[in-house]
Formats: sequence, structure tokens, C-alpha cells
Amino acid sequence: MNALSTAILTFFVVVVLFAPRRWALLGMMASVLYLTQYQQIKLGGFNMFTHRFIELAAFIRVVARRELSFTKLNRIDWGLLVLYAYTTVVFLFREEKNVTYIIGEAVDAYLCYFAFRCLVANIDEFRWFLKAFVFLLAPYMLLLIREHSAGHSMFTGLGALPELASRDDGSVRCCGSFRYASLMGTLGASFLPIYIGLSFNRSDRRLAWVGIAFSAGIVWLSNSGGPLNAAAIALVAWLLWPLRTKMRLVRWAIVVWIAVAAMVMKAPVWYLIAKVSDLTGGDGWHRSYLIDVSFRHLNLWWLAGMKDELTADWFPYVVPTTGSADITNAYISFGLTAGLMSMFLFIALLTFAFSQLGKALAAVRAASSEATSTEFMLWGLGAMLTAHVATWFGVTYWDQTYVLWFMQLAVISNLSQPGLNPIKVPTEETDTSNSQISSHQSVAGATCAI
Repeated sequence: MNALSTAILTFFVVVVLFAPRRWALLGMMASVLYLTQYQQIKLGGFNMFTHRFIELAAFIRVVARRELSFTKLNRIDWGLLVLYAYTTVVFLFREEKNVTYIIGEAVDAYLCYFAFRCLVANIDEFRWFLKAFVFLLAPYMLLLIREHSAGHSMFTGLGALPELASRDDGSVRCCGSFRYASLMGTLGASFLPIYIGLSFNRSDRRLAWVGIAFSAGIVWLSNSGGPLNAAAIALVAWLLWPLRTKMRLVRWAIVVWIAVAAMVMKAPVWYLIAKVSDLTGGDGWHRSYLIDVSFRHLNLWWLAGMKDELTADWFPYVVPTTGSADITNAYISFGLTAGLMSMFLFIALLTFAFSQLGKALAAVRAASSEATSTEFMLWGLGAMLTAHVATWFGVTYWDQTYVLWFMQLAVISNLSQPGLNPIKVPTEETDTSNSQISSHQSVAGATCAI
């Protein structure tokens, strides 16, 4: 780890440990933008990436300040706990290699998620974060624009490789502080629908539109089909707003459409991914064929997963560092790690998140006959979650993107559970600028009763 990375990391750790809660949240997310995973220290067999120091500092903070208390878990909390516990245990029984890697993934999930659960107190604080985050995105956008024009990384001082990937036409694919362009694009694609939700609040509109512009710019500068598809799906989710009270009908319509497509297509229905990529770019054939070949080998991995090296003959090419197939699908990745049950637990976690959001939206609508800013924000979180669901068909999160995902999942968990009071808010940190908070908006307000 070089001097520059150490200095930035030290600053963020201090902010996370000692600053007011809102600023600690901002510090964690600033580390996603301005630290890379290339910088690391070997410690007890584990690769201590910079972001692992940050998440550890955040967890120590919430425990030391007694902001964390496992007294009441919601379904999302349980879903996350069971998913990573089951996946880790099954993998450890099956494998002797990569033990520290799989344990590290579980620890990352637990530390990040539960720390974030205690750093977002209520919907007003999340709005504050979104507006403050715009000011972090501004210099980041300038660095990306410079990266695009120069054709090399602006984060080489933090360990990033100077060379950038490019498309067949020679156009640059920016990746910023991330390891891969599509992962950086996921940053923009996931925040885009949330900033759209923020824009419906009149007092926040100007900064929300700046956030929308920055999010769309990050997607564009990534020059990747996956983030573009995710952003498009998030926009489609917003176009469904007029049907928000008829989402069961929409879900059944999607199921029927997929069933009809499966009957009329000559190839399996998952080759629709390849057809979409013909329009938006990206290696859609690889994504489609991966699903195809995975289920043709289902007998090898359905119970407890399978060794990576056994996938070497799935494609005419392999990942050079592992000699295995490039598993660019998060659902299949869970399956190959610990079997079908692990995949189903991952899907169950996402189902719990959608279900809890749906109940929260119903509660907000019952309290008001007109659409409120809270409803718009919750809908934006649902559109964001939909974008992630689509993204995972083409990529797994393997750099600091996991920090981004667990923050957004924790926000969904906090802001969509009426009747619970997940976080203890010190009076000196309480924002009194907007005291008119509905009973649902204060769902995350007084002891991290996770």
C-alpha cells in the first residue's frame, strides 16, 4: 500500500470512527469513489483491501457507540445472515482451497450491511446523504472525463492499471477507481433511479437533477452494455409508476411474456440476453451461453457447488488467473459456490427486499391519498433494486461494488419497515430542519434494533 493510499485511507477511517453519523456514512461512500482495491495488505492469510479497513472501522464505530443491537431482525436481515452462513459452511465442507476468500466475502457482507443499517437513521437523512453525495461525485466526474480524453487511468497513483479497456471501435471504457468498466457503470445505473425519486421533492430538485446527470454520465463513460441495460430497466421501472397499484398484474404479464417467448423462440429464452446485447453492446452471447452450459452441468453442482477448475471446458477460453470459466452471473456464482440452495437463498433475499418495499409503499399510500415524496423515494429504491437484479445476469460484484450494494440494501431494509426503530439518533446529530416526518418516514429512528 503506497503513501497516497495510506493517507486517504487514514483520513476516511478517522471520519468513519469519530465524525457524526451522517458524515461517517459519507466517508464510507467516499472511499468507494476514491480508493481502489489494488491497494492491500496481507494479514493472517487475508487480503486486507482498503475498503475492508473502512468497513471494519464502521462496524467498530456502531458497536462502540451502542448503535447496534441485535434485538429484532427483519426478513432482509435474516435473509442476508442465512445466505452467507449457508454458502460459507457448504463451501468449507466441500473445498480446502480459497477458504480465506469465501470467509472474507461473508465477513464483508455482515460488516458492511449491519454498519450501514446503523448509519442511515431515516428518510430525511438519506435525502441529506444523496445531496451531499453529489458534491463527492463532482470531482469524480472530472477525473472520469479527463480519463476518457487522455485514454488512461487517473487512479494510477492509487494502484490502478494505467491501460484502459476499449471496444472494438476503439472507444475508451472508463473504469475510474473500479477494477472494471461495467462495475463503475453500475455505480451510475444504481443511483440514477434514486436521484429520480429525489427530484420529486421540490426543495431537493436542483441537486437531484445534478445527481441524475452525474449518474447518467458515469453510465455513459463506462461505455458498457451492462450498466446501459440496467439504467434502461430502471427507467422502465419509473415508466411503470402509473401502474404502481397494479404491480401484481405487471408481474404476471412479465411471466406470461417470458413463457410465450420461450415457446416461440428456437433457442432457450435466456438467449434474449444475447439479442439485447446486439443492440446495446457487450458480450451477451457469453452471458446466455453461461446459463445454458451451467444447467447442462446441473448434476455436477446442484447439491453443494463444484470446483472452479471443473468449468475449464465450458468455453473455448478461460480466465487466465484461475484457468476456469468466466462466471459473469451472480445467481450462477452462488450456485457453483454452494449449490442450488445457495442460489435460492440469494433469490429469497431479493424477494424479501421487494416484498418489504411493497408493504412500505402500501402503508404510505394508505396514509395519504396523494403521492408523497416518501412514496417517490421508495419507488426509486425499488427501481434501483430492479437494476441490480438485471445487472447480476451479466456481472458479479468483485471489487468495492459490494460496498455500494450493501449500503443500498441496508437503506431498503431501514426505510421500508414501519413500526420499527432501528437506530439510536444522538440529539446533537438530529436534523430539525424538517420535523414533519410521517410515521413511516421515521421507521429508522431510534436504536439499531436489527
